[in-house]
Amino acid sequence: MSLSNNDAAIVLGMSARGDKKHDIAAWFGENQARIAEIEQGSHGSIKPAPSTSLPPKGAPGPKGRRLRAFVKKAHEALVAGDALLAKKYLEDGVAQYDRNEA
Repeated sequence: MSLSNNDAAIVLGMSARGDKKHDIAAWFGENQARIAEIEQGSHGSIKPAPSTSLPPKGAPGPKGRRLRAFVKKAHEALVAGDALLAKKYLEDGVAQYDRNEA
């Protein structure tokens, strides 16, 4: 998979924020060598993306598994006819996903 210049800017922003290399690589489905190439200038003179456009800090795998659990609960609430509870599960899941983690 080839990373675009926009992706490279996000990589550089995540790196500048202090994200772990393996978390950055996992976010893009790449290996750490590809992240290192971008940090060393493989995409030319790209500016890091602003912090407001970066994904949440932390490994995407555990975040995704937790979010999936919230979605499952929301689906069950919808099947039971409780749309308000489903909405709450989804809002809670997104809020937890978006938290920055070490």
